Amino acid sequence: MNKELLRSSIFRHLDGIVTAPVIASLEKKKTIHMILEKKKLKISDLSYHLGANEGYLNVALRTLASQGFINYQVNNLENEILISANKNTPLLHKYAFLYLKIIPFQQKLTNIKEQILKASFVKEFKLLCEDLKDHFKLNISNDPLERSIQEQILKHIEGCILGPIIVHLGMTGMFHKYFMETSFQAAEFHKNFENFELILDFLTYLGWFRKTGAHYKFTETGIYYAKRAASYGVIVSYLPMLNQLDELLFGDAYKTRQVTQGEEEIHVDRAMNVWGSGGAHSNYFKVANDFIIQVFNLPIHVQPKGILDMGCGNGAFIQHVFETVERHTLRGKMLEEYPLFLVGADYNIAALKATRSNLINNDIWAKVIWGDIGNPEQLAKDLKENYEIELSDLLNIRTFLDHNRRWKAPENLPQENYSSSTGAFAFHGERLSNAHVEESLKDHLKLWLPYIQKNGLLIIELHSLAPELVCKNLGKTAATAYEAIHGFSDQYILELNIFRKICQEIGLKIKPDLSKNFPNSTLASVSIHLLTS
Repeated sequence: MNKELLRSSIFRHLDGIVTAPVIASLEKKKTIHMILEKKKLKISDLSYHLGANEGYLNVALRTLASQGFINYQVNNLENEILISANKNTPLLHKYAFLYLKIIPFQQKLTNIKEQILKASFVKEFKLLCEDLKDHFKLNISNDPLERSIQEQILKHIEGCILGPIIVHLGMTGMFHKYFMETSFQAAEFHKNFENFELILDFLTYLGWFRKTGAHYKFTETGIYYAKRAASYGVIVSYLPMLNQLDELLFGDAYKTRQVTQGEEEIHVDRAMNVWGSGGAHSNYFKVANDFIIQVFNLPIHVQPKGILDMGCGNGAFIQHVFETVERHTLRGKMLEEYPLFLVGADYNIAALKATRSNLINNDIWAKVIWGDIGNPEQLAKDLKENYEIELSDLLNIRTFLDHNRRWKAPENLPQENYSSSTGAFAFHGERLSNAHVEESLKDHLKLWLPYIQKNGLLIIELHSLAPELVCKNLGKTAATAYEAIHGFSDQYILELNIFRKICQEIGLKIKPDLSKNFPNSTLASVSIHLLTS
């Protein structure tokens, strides 16, 4: 088993889940043909010609650039983006029809639980699997460049089919240790076992299982994917939004973000997102241990009274922090005398429900309240009035949240529209300048300064990578997928160096021994910092 190759497949699958709908939507407007014809275009001109929402068109084109299909040049001084064709663009144009084949099926996979029961779905799934096995009847080219593009696209399509299936199986218990260690039959797992067997047979073809008669047994490859099913969860959870990409790019941009009665989001499956986040982020939680242990091994009179997890998700991080403090710190030996106040706050009701349930099931007592990352003053007021807890007495923690704040235009616009970011940012379809996004983050973090001066801020954050760097490292990073879903959903992830610069500009200290990057290379897309003032 080649783990590096399997890891690369996961990243390429994630690339495909976002790239396929992007290309399919652009292809309907003949956008790729236009780029080939014009050679070089300003995004403002292209947006006007297409009647597009420029902010989301920018995200879409940056997605293509990250996959190496076009060139994407940011001119922050003039707040303009230049798009041009490269050697891969004609090949994308030649094979773009393949993406159109998968989109109707990908849209059905949004509700795979019900679709498995339908004969029409199973028939379509079987035909697509046969097409994929047969490379959609492509003549695999002898030319290295064309062959690499063909393989890239086929891997994308494989990801579109597999991603939602992997998440469904993971969320419904298929990857439980029991199934991974013993042989089983399709009938043991699904009432409509004949349909379900077709899915297992395709996974067998991909090397996940060995089949003997009606019995299936996980292979090492299958176990590798099963243990990483959550890696697909966050991206797949945004399929409802990706299914509406035509509307997002060329229609009513705000329509896809409206909420239904009961305030449930319609652009993302939040329960799936929380499940995927909890699993995919667990490795970062472990790395944060050293910082947490250091804080709660300080003399008791200078330790925080507790912890606030802002954006608590499913409560996994609160549980992890509590267990770390309890088992590995000085404070853990003194909890009866100096109890640890635990507070989980989130903007999303589904996340709050998940947190309450998980903490109760694990016999961990915590206050779970609604809170807005962009309004710490109100959060501090609620904690004081309802629980007599001072926000500043807590160690403030958040994981992958600050980029998901509601957009607020910066109070003081920079004199020069300058930024070194290559990001693509939008608000309700409007393209935002990178300089304004930087200033907005600065304003946002300043709001938290009064509440983190005493005990600091432990922050795990996601970062963007330049498209030219990503396309040179396909299969080594999930940047394309994450930056696409964040861009289309009005979230604002900045490069690591820019994030650190902003922290230092507002007076937050970054100590090397209290900072880590993942991976520890130029491809770093996640960081952990214990920031102090």
